[in-house]
Amino acid sequence: MSEPSPITVPAGIPAIEAATPAPDRSDPEVLIITGMSGAGRSRAAGVLEDLDWFVVDNLPPLMIVPLVDLMTRAGSSVERLAVVVDVRGREYFSELSQALDHLQAGGASYRILFLDASDEVLVRRFESVRRPHPLQGDGRILDGIGTERRVLASLAERADVVIDTSVLSVHDLAKEVRDAIVGSAAHDALRVNVLAFGFKYGIPLDADHVVDVRFLANPYWITELRHLTGRDEAVRQYVLERPGALEFVDRYVAALEPVLAGYLAEEKRYVTIAVGCTGGKHRSVAIAGEIAERLRVAGQQVTVTARDLGKE
Repeated sequence: MSEPSPITVPAGIPAIEAATPAPDRSDPEVLIITGMSGAGRSRAAGVLEDLDWFVVDNLPPLMIVPLVDLMTRAGSSVERLAVVVDVRGREYFSELSQALDHLQAGGASYRILFLDASDEVLVRRFESVRRPHPLQGDGRILDGIGTERRVLASLAERADVVIDTSVLSVHDLAKEVRDAIVGSAAHDALRVNVLAFGFKYGIPLDADHVVDVRFLANPYWITELRHLTGRDEAVRQYVLERPGALEFVDRYVAALEPVLAGYLAEEKRYVTIAVGCTGGKHRSVAIAGEIAERLRVAGQQVTVTARDLGKE
């Protein structure tokens, strides 16, 4: 298969350094986020950023072409690019159509997400934040909105996805963006970090849940186990065989099921479950590992960390 050709950069667009390696990647995912000021562009960008898209806000349109060219080159880890382009770009915004035409001519596919809302809602949103519309000038907010609608009319017709945010909450908007751009499977993505820690070093500041496993016998007092950690099988087995250990894990993981589902419904994408013992070396590490394994079996994306290992 022949290597894809680089995108031809039109006159006026900064050229890429000649020393840049030749392209060897194709089909980058490019999304142009635009629409009415106050309709939720920043929220939409934030949603995609949380899903590991590379997001650039208020980029001059003619810079889109060399940026996409960089994505196709050897060594680039960026596969999904979202660019927020709107009337804040002032005279540069008029160059968006030219940039999109060059992307298309160069074989780069892209989609346009257009955010809209009713005039009444937009006025209310601008008044609530006490900021002028970017095209308002010496006139009223409605004057700026009317001017912006005229400027964006052709772009709205060219859009692949249009979302009216007039009656959407920030959570509803996030769901709409995920469904339209990434797909409904994105709703199932919840990142759970099970963190083992020692109470004597302080409770983790970012913990959403804190679990105390000091009710279990401490392997520290077993000479053969003292120098080991909860990652060693001998310690893990000792901890999990203590009366109540597995019962606790079973019931706690079962109790987390509706909690994690609720977090997804409320657009909370990251959860930290902190499991603590005295020093964060034996009991908490073993129990954290067992909780994490049960959550993985249940289909959750889970990482396990031990904050205080090595402090003794």
